[in-house]
Amino acid sequence: MTDYLPSYVQGQWWMPHDDADATEVRDASTGEVIARVSTTGLDLPGALEYARTVGHASLARLTFHQRALLLKQFALALTERKDELYTLSARTGATKTDSWVDIDGGIGVLFSYSGKGRRELPNSTVHVDGPVEPLSKDGSFLGRHVYTTLPGVAVQINAFNFPVWGPLEKFAPAFLAGMPTVIKPATPTGYLTEAMVRILVESGLLPEGSLQVINGSVPALFDHLRLGDLVGFTGSASTAEHLRRHPSVQTGGVRFTAETDSINASVLGTDAVAGTPEFDAYVRQLVVEMTTKAGQKCTAIRRAIVPSAVADDVIEAVRARIADKTVLGDPRGDGVTMGPLVSTAQRDEVLRQVRALQDAGGRVVVGSTDVPVVLHADGTTGPAPDGAFVSPVLLRFDDGRSGAVHDVEAFGPVSSLLTYETTAEAAELVALGGGSLVTSVATHDPAQAVELATRIAPFNGRMLLLDRDDARSSTGHGSPLPGLVHGGPGRAGGGEELGGIRAVLHHMQRTAVQGSPEMLTALTGVWHAGSAANADGRHPFRKSLAELRIGDQISSGSREVTLADIETFAHFTGDTFYAHMDEESAAANPFFPGRVAHGYLLVSWAAGLFVDPEPGPVLANYGLENLRFITPVSPGDSIRVVLTAKQITPRETDEYGEVRWDAVIRNQDDEIVATYDVLTLVNKEPIGTVAEEAVPA
Repeated sequence: MTDYLPSYVQGQWWMPHDDADATEVRDASTGEVIARVSTTGLDLPGALEYARTVGHASLARLTFHQRALLLKQFALALTERKDELYTLSARTGATKTDSWVDIDGGIGVLFSYSGKGRRELPNSTVHVDGPVEPLSKDGSFLGRHVYTTLPGVAVQINAFNFPVWGPLEKFAPAFLAGMPTVIKPATPTGYLTEAMVRILVESGLLPEGSLQVINGSVPALFDHLRLGDLVGFTGSASTAEHLRRHPSVQTGGVRFTAETDSINASVLGTDAVAGTPEFDAYVRQLVVEMTTKAGQKCTAIRRAIVPSAVADDVIEAVRARIADKTVLGDPRGDGVTMGPLVSTAQRDEVLRQVRALQDAGGRVVVGSTDVPVVLHADGTTGPAPDGAFVSPVLLRFDDGRSGAVHDVEAFGPVSSLLTYETTAEAAELVALGGGSLVTSVATHDPAQAVELATRIAPFNGRMLLLDRDDARSSTGHGSPLPGLVHGGPGRAGGGEELGGIRAVLHHMQRTAVQGSPEMLTALTGVWHAGSAANADGRHPFRKSLAELRIGDQISSGSREVTLADIETFAHFTGDTFYAHMDEESAAANPFFPGRVAHGYLLVSWAAGLFVDPEPGPVLANYGLENLRFITPVSPGDSIRVVLTAKQITPRETDEYGEVRWDAVIRNQDDEIVATYDVLTLVNKEPIGTVAEEAVPA
């Protein structure tokens, strides 16, 4: 490590020349100075403008799919050098398991968003939201909601507890949305974030200006933000509330999302008595949440809410499991399962909060606030006066409605046990937390699970229903996942980080666009009925992606449907539903004039009407979407189909792409019989082109 921890701004590494007031960062276990941190002399406005200009320009040249592929390459680059990150992570107080959650968890977010971006977003830069809204009877005026990238910079202010996962879970959706990021890590662990960013910079993969990191304080940051910028904050609820009051947020149009501390709960069901799988899973989960990352998790269980009848059993089981499974010490020591807090300042703050809980009526029933004996890296045991060690502590409150237990968070290996008599009372205790990131419920009684979930869902961003069927496969109470929302109402900040593509859309503006079909087709890259169609006489199935254009169309001939056809299809498939086989019953049905053709018969015939059977660029039909049957078809009616190239999505890593076709079946009176989308896989180039180019002259 260098004397000063560098920042990466405006495309280069930067360090202050000298600052006598620089903050010292120390090893969490030994107190050894690791680095000094300062931003004295750093051009913060320049870094923000560099992101808005250079960063935006480089990302705007890439489609969602191209950005998604880069996320995968970032993940691979970090994976190749993650041993370096693990070594540094130990200095933050993290055990190997803690580091896995942080480092591999962060890499996993990159992989996840890479996959989601390619599966769930178009290979373009505009995302269409929801169906078309017809605004005129003749179809000449339509409405559509679209998402476009915000024009500013995504500034992330991170907490100290997850120096890799924290930045990456914000960076991945912002990058996928096309928004450049400036990371402001927490000072105590910023050196690990810096190492992660350095690996990405040295990989040569980062688009210019897409990622910067600033180590040190930025007191004037919000003064330099403006409309189009976004701040993603992780930290205390009080700090979040202070930042929300800044004029840039209140009246300047800066988006502010927050994920803050919350007094999360875990409820043990009345059926989960000692000896049941649910009781065992509850205790195991509670101890894990108290000791993983030394309890320094925004999702950790702070309130263990249990039936009065089993409170003593829970306490004894927690005491026994901690004694059996927890070894407190330097993470570099063999056998250590729980490391120190991130700093001695954090240690002192946690102990101060424990005293506040005790003053409010909490009794320590497991563990102690005394200076602990720990295992050192050299294998010896003893106190570590310069280390930030705190033993796991469980307090018990006789008064479950004590205000402090629902408001004071000791951000360490500390939890409080509360008791309840009825399910309604348990739900009331959960709600007293004022909004949480997560609450878990351990029960095998569906009725109790439903009652609790219904009552507490409005107060939580996420819920885990834990029982014997999912205990082994569950990712646990405290594990945010990329595909699920991470955030919560009220005290938890009101944000929704992660949540799959939802998090990407936080970095984009949803706009209602009104216009003609032609204009909406041009804007969205999706063909709209009423815009120009091309029927040039060449079957669209004979065209590769290089030749196919949005709006290419074929209109089929017609085919009459006979009663014999309907009966043959019914007997061949086994679908002898009365509407197809019984004239009297079918006529009594308010939807049918009498016996009618099967909808799937019509879709099958439609394929026969529009398909070109010869081998060609079309490789496969892989599905139908949005199928709706609108007008019944009676014996003697005829049908025809119009097929139009609706959306073309090349795959970045394959020699083919996806084509979505708009299919409309009409009858002899030009009434719409059915509408749906046909999905096909199509070669990018005409057959033989790639092979011929590969043959030497």
